[in-house]
Amino acid sequence: MATEHSVGFEPAERLAKDRESVRRRFWIKFKRVMSQLPFAEDLLAAYYCAFDRQTPRQVQMALLGAIAYFILPFDFIPDMLPIFGFTDDAAVLATAIRLVATHITSEHRDAARAALKRLGSEGADGFDGDLNPPQG
Repeated sequence: MATEHSVGFEPAERLAKDRESVRRRFWIKFKRVMSQLPFAEDLLAAYYCAFDRQTPRQVQMALLGAIAYFILPFDFIPDMLPIFGFTDDAAVLATAIRLVATHITSEHRDAARAALKRLGSEGADGFDGDLNPPQG
């Protein structure tokens, strides 16, 4: 139940605590909608940072919360709406990235670009999301 100080993010917070569920559900949704995401590279860089063992725990939790919001089936603005559908997801992600930007490394960005390249060349169905984040 939402309190006066929350804005309905409780499901994302609960989901963020289950890292394997986030990992699995992220790739399912990402592959389905990646062509519609102007922020796909940033989202993937945040994903790789969140799952990097060298990333501080509080940074991981902030990014996992933003990623969990992305994968939830309900939003403030439904994802299926043309043009506007991912604006709330982008805002949540941009805010999280701004808060932890110094922790998203060039290795995370390189992994994101490699994943996008692989997804583009093999197609979404040929990619299982198993490009591991850098381990430092």
